[in-house]
Amino acid sequence: MTFFNQGQLLAAANFGRDELLAGGIFLFIGIFLLVMLGISIAVCFFLSSCFRRIPPPHRQQEPGLVFLLLIPCFNIVWNFFVYPKLADSFASYFRAQGRTDVGDCGRGIGMAYCVCAVCGVIPYLGLLASLAALILLIIFLVKAADLKGQIALVEAQAQPSV
Repeated sequence: MTFFNQGQLLAAANFGRDELLAGGIFLFIGIFLLVMLGISIAVCFFLSSCFRRIPPPHRQQEPGLVFLLLIPCFNIVWNFFVYPKLADSFASYFRAQGRTDVGDCGRGIGMAYCVCAVCGVIPYLGLLASLAALILLIIFLVKAADLKGQIALVEAQAQPSV
């Protein structure tokens, strides 16, 4: 028969608790990463649909290239290609329609998002920059959704009624 002293029992109890805590932390991190991946995929599908809605002569980039944003680290650089080119594509389309009321079609907001996303990797500053990037991304996506809807309205009005 083996007898344990009180210190050994406490150490054994703490070992189980520490393992459980570590497992919970890893589970939380895994779920968080899966949710972030899901959000990134949804944003890519939305941006791709925006590019698809713009007529081909006005597109600055092919819709499928948006999914390169899912590549870790590369996406920080690729942001500078996707967001400004989407805004420029919208601007090209609306200029061809003779509309000047849409401004820069969110190009400034897109560039500000790209800069904040780059600054998000800087220690200490990264937290604030990432928060700003999230807010700017939401504003850009709302602007893109509005412009995408306006293209749909123009196309619907151009269709002859039967």
